[in-house]
Amino acid sequence: MKYRADFSRVFTAGLCAAVFLVFQACGPKNVPDQYREKVEASLNKAGENRAELEKALEMAPEGQKEGLAFLISYMPERDLKSLSSDYLLKNLKWAYKAKNEFPWAKAIPDSVFYNDVLPYATMNERRDDWRGDFYKKFSAVVRDCKDVRAAIDSVNRNIKNIVGVKYSTARPKPDQSPYESMDCGLASCSGLSVLLTDAFRSVGIPSRIAGTPLWTTKKGNHNWNEVYVDGKWHFTEYYPSGTLDRAWFLGDAGKADPSKAVHWIYASSFKPAQTHFPLVWDEDIKYVHAQNVTDRYINLYHEANKEKAANANKVTVGVVMFKTAGCSMGDDRVSTPVSVYEGKKKLASGTTSGPTDDMNNLLEFRLKKKTKYTFEYKDGKGLLVRQDVEVGEKGSQVRLYLNR
Repeated sequence: MKYRADFSRVFTAGLCAAVFLVFQACGPKNVPDQYREKVEASLNKAGENRAELEKALEMAPEGQKEGLAFLISYMPERDLKSLSSDYLLKNLKWAYKAKNEFPWAKAIPDSVFYNDVLPYATMNERRDDWRGDFYKKFSAVVRDCKDVRAAIDSVNRNIKNIVGVKYSTARPKPDQSPYESMDCGLASCSGLSVLLTDAFRSVGIPSRIAGTPLWTTKKGNHNWNEVYVDGKWHFTEYYPSGTLDRAWFLGDAGKADPSKAVHWIYASSFKPAQTHFPLVWDEDIKYVHAQNVTDRYINLYHEANKEKAANANKVTVGVVMFKTAGCSMGDDRVSTPVSVYEGKKKLASGTTSGPTDDMNNLLEFRLKKKTKYTFEYKDGKGLLVRQDVEVGEKGSQVRLYLNR
């Protein structure tokens, strides 16, 4: 009986080894070991499109195979069944070109590159072939940037002119792809966020979409962008407030309710994360993954309040630029750089809001009470204008005019 038992154990072990070898031989080729099982599971879901994915795995350059394996491991089933090898290989080509070309892209960890630069989509938008076109468009504005912060600022300042899209709730739908937004010239916050994240990713800047399905302070949802700088995530948006982690919505985000998922702040992820990103236009979609980053926004809000308290002798001065002295409506606003000086010392600078910005989104400076400042900008003819303003005891709004 002992002989039979030993033989049975040996036979079983040999059979398992044989099955493993058969799986290795028949499984996906040219796939790093850590992704082999996930890739095989994804290929089994691909149906008739399996051959396209296997072709991409076979043709991907050696240094890009791990990135492609990551994408195939975690891409939604809709993409497994539809994306062509040509689409995936072009996405790889341009993403790795940016990674190898820009110093900030070379410095990021592979895990961040795979999850927040390499992906071809962020939400449920149409899968446009945007990567090569956006690289050509945006590499020109970051070419001379010395670091990632300068590159982020340059993309933020130039994207509106490059893509020709402005904010409007009259857009055809909320979840527009980049070219759907560019074709109509309009997008709401979600479409603008997709555009900006793709622009950042096209030049090797890690980016993702953040947002909430419902503010605690008022009705409505909002989406914006996050970028990865020096090992940390910071927020910005299509119409930036001039510096990272500052925006008109921080006061609302800082009042999020961590106990209720509907009020959380979410940050998108390509691979599975803590939860899924709630899409208010289609609540049945669960394949957009997300991190819960609510606590970080609450902390940022409290830090901003502490900073204000530490500057109790200062007030907030909002700056609005209008076309002419006779203008006062939102559509008459002009987006242009403005600097503020105390004497000869330059204190800060920023860009005023344009006609499509939220009316609450003002260029703001924290300035000392009972002090005279000079606001400097160029008028419609390119001539330098310097306007003196006396700051009082309370916050105020300074109106500047492009044409006098």
